Amino acid sequence: MDSPITELKLSNGMRVMLKEIHTAPIISSWVWYRVGSRDEIPGKTGISHWVEHMQFKGTPQFPGGVLDKAVSREGGVWNAFTYLDWTTYFETMPADKIDLALRLEADRMVNSIFDAEEVESERTVIISERQGSENQPLFQLGEVMRAAAFRVHPYHHEILGDMADLQTIQRDDLYNHYRSYYRPNNAVMVVAGDFETQAVRERIEALYGPLGAGDDPIRPARPEPPQRGEHRLTVEGSDDTTYVQVLYHSPVASDPDFFPFIVLDSLLTGPTGLNMFGGGISNKTSQLYLKLVEGDLAVGVRGSLPVTIDPYVYNITVTVHPDRTAEEVITALDEEIQRVQETPPTQEAVDRAVKQARALFAYGSESITNQAFWMGFTEMFDSYDWFTGYLDRLAAVTTDDVQRIAQTYLVPRQRVLGTYLPTNGEVSK
Repeated sequence: MDSPITELKLSNGMRVMLKEIHTAPIISSWVWYRVGSRDEIPGKTGISHWVEHMQFKGTPQFPGGVLDKAVSREGGVWNAFTYLDWTTYFETMPADKIDLALRLEADRMVNSIFDAEEVESERTVIISERQGSENQPLFQLGEVMRAAAFRVHPYHHEILGDMADLQTIQRDDLYNHYRSYYRPNNAVMVVAGDFETQAVRERIEALYGPLGAGDDPIRPARPEPPQRGEHRLTVEGSDDTTYVQVLYHSPVASDPDFFPFIVLDSLLTGPTGLNMFGGGISNKTSQLYLKLVEGDLAVGVRGSLPVTIDPYVYNITVTVHPDRTAEEVITALDEEIQRVQETPPTQEAVDRAVKQARALFAYGSESITNQAFWMGFTEMFDSYDWFTGYLDRLAAVTTDDVQRIAQTYLVPRQRVLGTYLPTNGEVSK
């Protein structure tokens, strides 16, 4: 039986979620901050990701040079991630060593140094990361397409930020961003694993309770207006592969439409993994794989339905067969989507799509680290009930629901359709 979660709120506003799991002598501890690229303005794009990097440069108590060694010496692993809507830090440790993780995160929530020389050194790293991505054709295409899909909303820019901003952001910009968002009242702490709740609760209250709360962060309020017609664009580059990518505006994860959309995604391209540790399963029974890959129009197809706070986009990406054209792929893709819109999928097809989505969800929910991830992740956009009700909501999806989602969202007037064309070779004609 799934063990219950203990929830509490410290006097400074920090939310805490604790879940005992006694299957292995391991504890996974996460701190989630409600800040991501969605909270950035022009001139400061990429700043959330850069601040995440600076959190590994140390505090007076935990200098940067000893942080990684300290975690590794105790047999733990740690990492951090910046996304559209959040930034998170985690440590998974032997159960008797978790106090190091609790102390470390409490310390760098308020005491990170942001040394000026370290900032300049990390500028080189961040810019190099951006340049490496710019060499990838799908990054080149995706960045232009997202900018077309979001003219107003901050989802417009990449999490890495614009190169112009990475070259001009200063140390004080980073530090002010850190002090604005890295506060206990803007954080959710999650601990799952082999512990006794009362002892861990008391330790968290002792470490985090004295940390001062600040004002609630000011967030950009820039809702995206409805798209009033299809956008088509082309990116040319030196890669020798042609790609087709389609972005359809999609609902927020808390919208009731999101769950039938998950099933539609599974039906069309194979299930999307919502958990960064979840692995994957084959999509060879999906409709677009059968139509495009088995039909020798493409060598690969995949979909992505991200979980976000504000409405985002559903992404279908196709790697075009060397002997075929982007136009042939677009025609076949549109035919397959139209087929779902005109005729509900069979119950057998929906059952298979649900089964695959359930399987991928299960793969990403087994380990202690994964269970801790889900506790904090769902709090960023909804609540933990979203996770616990996931399978029941999938099971409730009908064939008519899937058809309705295709008719409502997968329409040309609210999509961006992009093509990456090689600048050499016949395929670019």
